[in-house]
Amino acid sequence: MLFCFLIDSFIWVSAWDGLNVQADLTSWLAPIVWEGTFDPKLIDSIYKQQNITVATTVFALGKYTVFLQDFLESAEQNFFVGFRVHYYVFSDHPEQVPDVKLGGERKLTVMTVNSSSRWQEMSLGRMKRLEMLIESGLVNDADYLFSLDVDTKFYGRWGAETLGDLIGVIHAWYYNSPCVLFPYERRPESQAFIPYSEGDYYYGGAVLGGSVKCVYQLAKTCREQLDIDAAKSIEAAWQEESHLNKYFLYNKPSKLLSPEYSWDDQKMKPQEIKIIRFSQVLKNYAEVRPNI
Repeated sequence: MLFCFLIDSFIWVSAWDGLNVQADLTSWLAPIVWEGTFDPKLIDSIYKQQNITVATTVFALGKYTVFLQDFLESAEQNFFVGFRVHYYVFSDHPEQVPDVKLGGERKLTVMTVNSSSRWQEMSLGRMKRLEMLIESGLVNDADYLFSLDVDTKFYGRWGAETLGDLIGVIHAWYYNSPCVLFPYERRPESQAFIPYSEGDYYYGGAVLGGSVKCVYQLAKTCREQLDIDAAKSIEAAWQEESHLNKYFLYNKPSKLLSPEYSWDDQKMKPQEIKIIRFSQVLKNYAEVRPNI
């Protein structure tokens, strides 16, 4: 959309000047959102004039419901504050979804799903559920959609600077690594296969987003590729994250979020990371994953 392109262009006019920071444009000239590359009040005001709705999905399956309280409470303090937001919480324990006080024009819908005995299945099923949610009418009810990991917490502002047609996040553990070290799926028999000679970034599966129509195409394509692998009894190295990286390799994101938007509480904050906005929280995987 021309309007979105103009907004992104404006953001990058105000990028850092002369500082030693990570790149703020990709090789295909998509913005990479870092602290200091946008005017938060201006960009929010532009999108508020459009009266947009942001849908947000989280998957709280099994014992992962324990993370919902912090996720939702911190989101209410930081995530698209002042915008219309609709949370969709997918859970096999709907009775455990906490009653969190939501701001005006913000609501939460619980989507009941079946349980799984493998944490990998929780990951593998996300694309199918996103596809079905959008087909059920979300395309008419929201303008943008973000799918976020539930075992996370917001520590800082997350606003309209993150909006665009197709949004990916640069993985916190690989943003300074050479492409050859990215944990792509390397087996040619998998639909997620990426050879060592290809690749741009390693994208984290904790965050994906964009316009509802663009996210639908991403989810549908990844679900189809996952189904092909499943029919051959193949499971990609990092489940749906591997397929997400394959999709982004050939369908370039229109905007990338820096690791500020998907950090990990296990990592020390280096100098170039000015702020941590959203992060994976510390956890004991043996306590929350069913098959470890």
